[in-house]
Amino acid sequence: MTERQEQAAPDALLTRIGQVVMLHHAGDREEARHRFLNLWAEIGEHGDPLHRCTLAHYLADTQDDPEDELAWDLRALTAAEEAGGTWADDGAPAVRALYPSLHLNLAADYVRLGRPDAARTHLDRARGAARTLADDRYGEGVRSAIRRLEARLGEDGMPPGGPGPPRQR
Repeated sequence: MTERQEQAAPDALLTRIGQVVMLHHAGDREEARHRFLNLWAEIGEHGDPLHRCTLAHYLADTQDDPEDELAWDLRALTAAEEAGGTWADDGAPAVRALYPSLHLNLAADYVRLGRPDAARTHLDRARGAARTLADDRYGEGVRSAIRRLEARLGEDGMPPGGPGPPRQR
């Protein structure tokens, strides 16, 4: 395989993931979950960390059970750490940009599961990681989602009047 073909292959998989994300955003959650799981089987537990991170990050959103959602979000974080260290490292920029959202989603997962200490830990990490984001639409969207989750958390770590907030992407 030529160098150019090798460089195109990872982009092709990210494009396929993006197509399934659009399907999910269009409202077909079940089909999106099915296709994401097929992609996961294709790349495997030991596939490229960026692909695993991206796929698990979005696959979490298609889960019905909060424990399953948490498991996929934890897989995404583990893959991100394999791909580029932590958000504070000089690791892969594409992965580093995901850390605020990864930690924010974990915080929301823990709120829904009634684990306020873990939620606060990941909210703090999301806030710290967001400092590395640009002042663009994505960066502001993540920072706004962090502020919304902070505002919704009460003294006991749970939002007033019910379970956790909707996930932010």
